[in-house]
Amino acid sequence: MADQYRLSFTTGGLFIQESPPVAELFLMKRDWQEARDQVREMNLLQVRTAAAATRISKEIVARLEHLDVGELEALVEGSRKDQGCLLWAACSRRYTFIREFAMEVLRGHLLLRRRVLSSIDFDAFWNRKALWHVELDQIAESTQKKLKQNLFRMMRCLRRALLLTSLRHSQLST
Repeated sequence: MADQYRLSFTTGGLFIQESPPVAELFLMKRDWQEARDQVREMNLLQVRTAAAATRISKEIVARLEHLDVGELEALVEGSRKDQGCLLWAACSRRYTFIREFAMEVLRGHLLLRRRVLSSIDFDAFWNRKALWHVELDQIAESTQKKLKQNLFRMMRCLRRALLLTSLRHSQLST
């Protein structure tokens, strides 16, 4: 039995707009909790509710904690492409499921020059992984759909940041 996947990436996409200011606050404070508290106090994320601010700031910080100081500086100062790459790396480091999807599915598509990545590719990957990860079999279908939608949202954001220009992503029905 493999280690359980962390499957809490149901909120947001890559947070490419929101993450650099959070990283900048951390670089000034050198304390993630203090940075997250200030993000909420200043409503830096421009969300309507305190609950949303808490949920989103926790998720952004949890991802950014996987970047080192040099990477955080590059996130703050870098191009949109650099930001997309760094945020994808942060997500891949935080979420083993995303990292394995990238290594197995995206890499395979790129090597075979397959230009379309579909919902079926995700489902096949999910089903293969469910053989070793019982938590995937136990998850609600609605949550699986949300995870799929959010992963594809992240990849579309990456595509816009010019990382995955050779792949076309299909639209997922909601």
